[in-house]
Amino acid sequence: MADDKPIRVLIDNRQGRFEYFLLGTFEAGLVLLGSEVKSLRIGKGALGDAHVEIGEDGAWIVNFHIAPYTHANRNNHEPMRRRRLLLHQHELSKLRKGIAERGQTVIPTKLYLKGSRVKVEIALAKGKKLHDKRATIKDRDARRELREVR
Repeated sequence: MADDKPIRVLIDNRQGRFEYFLLGTFEAGLVLLGSEVKSLRIGKGALGDAHVEIGEDGAWIVNFHIAPYTHANRNNHEPMRRRRLLLHQHELSKLRKGIAERGQTVIPTKLYLKGSRVKVEIALAKGKKLHDKRATIKDRDARRELREVR
């Protein structure tokens, strides 16, 4: 199966990239309801405090807010429900091993449409200290100044 499907980024978790060092990324599918997909297509989702929990029954994304779809009927979805992630067993084992190490977590970094499917990019991440965040800001400002000079 070719990966030449068009990709449209729906949500980019820039705050997560600032707060954590990303050690490795994985692409995962999401189990969603129809009203959730429609709501995401019009940009009504937020990855703000979302994180991934990995248990015996698989991986779940928690605290991922998808606003209710305005044109759905009374059977609309619950905005903050846990949603299952679709990952291969070898990917789950890598994530479990990474979480077992001290200070590592799994966060969603990007939500996008790949063809007609909603995918989430998750990353094994390690939290940054305050001095690391200051260095990130300093590097970002230096790159911005270089672009302005050109």
